[in-house]
Order: sequence, then structure tokens, then C-alpha cells
Amino acid sequence: MSFSRRRLLAASALGLAGAYLLPGENRAAVAVNVRFDATWDSLRNYVTPQWYRDAKFGIWAHWSAQCVPEQGDWYARSMYMQGEPNYEHHLKTYGHPSQAGFMEIDHQRHAERWDPDELMALYKAAGAKYFVALANHHDNFDNYDSKHHAWNSVNVGPRKDIVGGWAKSARAHGLRFGVSNHSAHAWHWFQTAYGYDGEGPLAGVRYDAATLTKTDGRGKWWEGLDPQELYNGPNMVLPDGIRGITAVEKWHEVNDRVWSENAPANNPQFARSWFLRCQDLLDQYRPDLVYFDNTGLPLGQFGLDIAAYYYNASRRWHDGRLEAVINGKVLTAQQSAALVADIERGFSEEIRPLPWQTDTCIGGWHYDRRLYDKNGYKTAKTVIQILADVVSKNGNLLLNIPVRGDGTIDAFNPATGAFIGPLTQVDGTMIQQKGIWGISFGNNVDNQPLNTLFFAAGPSPTTGIYGRIDIAQ
Repeated sequence: MSFSRRRLLAASALGLAGAYLLPGENRAAVAVNVRFDATWDSLRNYVTPQWYRDAKFGIWAHWSAQCVPEQGDWYARSMYMQGEPNYEHHLKTYGHPSQAGFMEIDHQRHAERWDPDELMALYKAAGAKYFVALANHHDNFDNYDSKHHAWNSVNVGPRKDIVGGWAKSARAHGLRFGVSNHSAHAWHWFQTAYGYDGEGPLAGVRYDAATLTKTDGRGKWWEGLDPQELYNGPNMVLPDGIRGITAVEKWHEVNDRVWSENAPANNPQFARSWFLRCQDLLDQYRPDLVYFDNTGLPLGQFGLDIAAYYYNASRRWHDGRLEAVINGKVLTAQQSAALVADIERGFSEEIRPLPWQTDTCIGGWHYDRRLYDKNGYKTAKTVIQILADVVSKNGNLLLNIPVRGDGTIDAFNPATGAFIGPLTQVDGTMIQQKGIWGISFGNNVDNQPLNTLFFAAGPSPTTGIYGRIDIAQ
């Protein structure tokens, strides 16, 4: 169904916004008084907490050692792929990956200028109601004081509890706190570290992951650490004898690049370790939100187990109230009732009955100096347009602000926040409001560009309020 501006005004005047209110929303009144079991049928009893429904806007620090080279996302994988720009950068800057692998980048991340309180004050001023910290990425490094994984930010690199610092600061500034967990894909994504050049003077020479053992660390900065725990072991290794950059790239594309949510069949310890690490993350920091970079939940039954554990733990932490949010992607109808759907760098074409989220970035996921230098970041106007469109369809926007390896952000970012803040902090009937949206299309009105957002909103099913937000040119 499409609505012209005239029809939208008429519906609002008649108080019909509530009549179009989100058919799934009545689930919010259902008390969850059951213990969750690790099955989809049980997890379907989930109800999205009110804080998340009201929040609308969060900021994310997608920050790991992959920000140190300032070459953008997936550096830890592509630096091991001859012919890729990140391979060439690594070769010139750090050396050949048979001698200088990604573990050396972990070591070089010091976060020496990181001030979470300063950043959190900026993010709060920008209107953020929740903050999400990257706990680990596909590079299999924990940014917290992990009890089950020695390759963590307290032992290596920053020598700081990054997640702990973010959590303390977010809560001190009155923001809800979340974590993102991407490590379930590490077992296949990071297998390029076991590969080799397809051509050239070092063709066939295996990269560092294929040769290093714990004993090799004696007398070095990583003494006592096992590189195989970081690189996940040889789960899916490029066979000997493949020649040519194109042939090697093709092998990776059809093997370790395939996005699998399954546990590695030949490495059962990986999934067990993942569960313990994630459980430890939840127990130590008690996040309000967990973002899984996965289709549905990761690693089969292990993902179901951690979801049930988290929901039950949340009720223990909050006197019986379920305050937890789990984000998952590409959800089935059954999964959509159990988790909060996330659309990465995307939009919804319609008002969704249940709360959802889109996550995007003003630049690259990991810091990319090239993008910043060519003025490639999203403008404040673009961010506001995205926010308006997403919120108008019952969604939240989670916006990543790139962080450099030293823990600082670009001077450009506070300017972006200065534009977002006035929008998100205006009258409660606009962006942040108890009670959800009615007939509302943020992408356009009468096929006009989004310089003005028209919407009908109501704090109750019987109230319709027409509103508009003019976006500065």
C-alpha cells in the first residue's frame, strides 16, 4: 500500500495512525515468566525490551587491531592474499606474511590515546541511547580480559580491558551497553594465514600460521602464547602445488570464503571454546545487547545454548525483567520472534511489526585512511536521512564511527554528531518516543527527495500526531 502526502495527512487527522500500528506490537504486553530452553520454540517467547524500542539510535566502535594499518576492513584476511591491495601494503610496510603475520599487528596496537569517557561524551551529545563495542572479530582476538583465550587485549597489544573500559564509560554516561561478537567465523575466514604466494620469488612458501608453534616464542614478545590458538589451527588449508595468483584466489573463494554458520567438523574444540569465551563475555560485562555477525545464530546448538543462557541471565540481573537484545541477520519467521533482526548496510521497504535494526558506518568498518583522505565519509545529511527512514519503519540505527589504532577518531566525526544530536533530541513525538510509528515512509513523500520527513506517530493506539522534520541542505 502506498500513501500520498494528502492521504497521510488525512489518516493522521482521523487518528488512524494507531489503526495501522504494527500488528506484532501487542506482544510487548505479554510477560515473559518462563525459563528459556536452548530451542527455537522456547526462544520464541522472547519480547523486545522497552529500552530498545525507545532508543532508536546507537553508536558502535567496530575497533580492533585491523584498524592499525588504516587500510579498511578484512585486513587480517586479505593481507595473506597475494594480489590484494592489503597484501601489497603489508609487504611494503611490515614484511612478507611468512615472516610478519597478523599477530605482529595485534602486538603493534597500543590504543595509547584512547579516552572512552571523552568519546562517550561526544556520542551522548550526538543523541545516542546505546553504545556497542566490538568484543572480537573474525581475526579471533578478544578485546577484553578473556579467561578462555590468551590472545586478548589485556595480554597483547593495548594491555587494557577494552570492552571493560567502554562498558564503564557508557554506563557512567547513562547509555545502554552492548557488544558485538564476530568470532564464530574465524575458523574458516582466517585460514588464508596458512596459505602461500601463488607466484613470485616466494611462491609456495607458507605464511606464518602454517609454521609457528608455542615453542617458537621463547625469548620473543609472544613467549608463552600459542599462535595456533590465534589462527585457529589448520581447518581448511590451501593445498600444495597451486600456482598463479588467480588460481589461489579462486580456491579461497570457493572454500574458506564460504560463509558457514556450522562448526568445523574436524575441530570440535573451536565451538566449545567459542561458547566459553562468549559466556565469559556475558558474565563479566552483563551487556544489554549482543550483536552476532551471523545468519540466525552461530555454530548450531552452541548458538542456541548461548542465547538461552543470555536471556535467562538477563532476567537474573534485572529482578526478573528480560532486558537483553540479540541481533541476528537474515532471519526466518521463527527466528524473527526469538531475536531482533539486523540488516547490515540496508533498509526495509516497509514498516515492520517487530523492532529491528540496521547497522552502517560513516566510513569503513575498520579504519580506512584512504577513504577519509578523499572525503568519502557519509555526510551529516545522509546519516540523518538514514536515521529518519529507519526509525519511521520501526527500526533502530546503529552507526559505526571508525576508530584509529591509537584509539582516536577523526575530527570529522563530532561534526556529524553535532548534526545528529538536535534531530534525535527534539520533541518526543519525533525520533525517541514511547509508543511506535504509524503510517510513515521516510524514504520519500510523493516521490520527493528526503529533505523533509513526514510521519504519523502516536504514544498510544488511539492517538495520531502528524509531524515533520526538515533536514538542512
